[in-house]
Amino acid sequence: MSDTRPPCLSMRNIHKTFGSTRALGGVDLEVYPGEVLALVGENGAGKSTLMKILSGALRPDRGEMTLEASDHRPRSPHDSRQKGVAMIYQELSLAPHLSVVENIFLGRDRTHWGWIRKEEENRIALKALTRVGAQDIPLHEKVHSLNPAQRQLVEIARALAEEAKVIVMDEPTSSLTQIDTENLFRVIAGLKSEGASVIYISHFLEEVQEVADRVIVLRDGETVGGAKVEDLTIPQIIRMMVGRDVEELYPKVPHQPGDALIEINSLSGLRKPEDVNLTIHRGEIVGIAGLLGAGRTEFLRALFGLDPIRHGEIRVTSLDRRLEKKQRPRSRWKSGIGMLSEDRKEEGLAVELSISENMTLPRLSPYTRFGLFLPWLRREKSRAVADSMNIICRTVDAPVESLSGGNQQKVAFARLVHHEADLLLLDEPTRGIDVGSKSQIYQLIGESAAEGKAVLIVSSYLPELFGVCDRIAVMRKGKLSEARNTHDWTEDEVLHFAVAEEN
Repeated sequence: MSDTRPPCLSMRNIHKTFGSTRALGGVDLEVYPGEVLALVGENGAGKSTLMKILSGALRPDRGEMTLEASDHRPRSPHDSRQKGVAMIYQELSLAPHLSVVENIFLGRDRTHWGWIRKEEENRIALKALTRVGAQDIPLHEKVHSLNPAQRQLVEIARALAEEAKVIVMDEPTSSLTQIDTENLFRVIAGLKSEGASVIYISHFLEEVQEVADRVIVLRDGETVGGAKVEDLTIPQIIRMMVGRDVEELYPKVPHQPGDALIEINSLSGLRKPEDVNLTIHRGEIVGIAGLLGAGRTEFLRALFGLDPIRHGEIRVTSLDRRLEKKQRPRSRWKSGIGMLSEDRKEEGLAVELSISENMTLPRLSPYTRFGLFLPWLRREKSRAVADSMNIICRTVDAPVESLSGGNQQKVAFARLVHHEADLLLLDEPTRGIDVGSKSQIYQLIGESAAEGKAVLIVSSYLPELFGVCDRIAVMRKGKLSEARNTHDWTEDEVLHFAVAEEN
């Protein structure tokens, strides 16, 4: 990349404070036409604040921005979009009560004499969805009925339909499978060839190496380094991000599989899963790979009593009893099964409640004496758990929504630990959290297995499954393959199994 070319976007000496908290302390950023710039850093490093300033959602305290050599001082996100900056946020900004096509054109309808040109909007929306491999999503489906991965694809399609000069992608693959991610990378390559500039924010550093031309690293609101991708290794990027060496992203906690804990026989839901057989042992970590819509989440939800079971059997061998098909989550908790949802904000946590309340629900019996609830005892226990799990917070009475994504995820995991669940069902356990928090979650998973718990992980990120699991199974169209030792698979074999017409 020649430095003599004028940048498409330039941000210089950007400062921003919130009260006494400094979010940005003089950040510089440039991105050139036809370039993918990766912006990386831990949660709280200032990436989102910087992009909100670019989008017009926030105004800097001082600093300058230029877009195609003209001053860029957006008064609002709408103003920024009009000038050619499209944002794809990690926390999706879709209107759930509107349809897919209505979301894609929200605030910028194609009109003629006051009438919306619906056929034109349908055509453009379908083209954008097709570019991200999501042409099967019905244009007039309400967004609230889509799963998180489908919503992510709609968000990306909305940015593509805007034909922007600068596209900011904040964790665009956090809800996508490997195949969807590869489709997105092809879209990004097409955008580059058309001369668009892409700012790519991700905690998946392998993706950064694959898709980006340059990397800029933020830490504590400052630019601490950057270079061409080919000149940086992942350990070097991590060292800049966290300010120290992370010896091993996937900590190896010794654990040994023991007796069978759960036996699942011919389990079928209303539509998915279909005739699933799986035995999970104490002290074992089992991973489930597969494509979007394959039935992985539905499988976990059926096990936890959130979705109906059509037929089949779940047997808890430690209790020597079968679970009833119509049991709800409360009964599953009592049987030693706990679940961490893929949708942290909507299902995994009650974000308005405190850290302590989220940790201890739904098991309050340890904090009652003679029928009286003792809040000080719960607070004391929650503080100890927060310290042991390195949950960074001022007080456990603070609302969960005040925490970073990584700390929120650790709170959700802490609830499973607090409930002393024997089987942990983890659906995308590290989605949207930084590399340091990921390593801590992997450590907690390993420690749980070492304590004799069984762990079942659904993940769209294959390096994660290969890094932490003892066995891996692949789900395709609701059917689950045999779980094989991790070292008996390759990533290519998993992908081939996931997409093969006949297994």
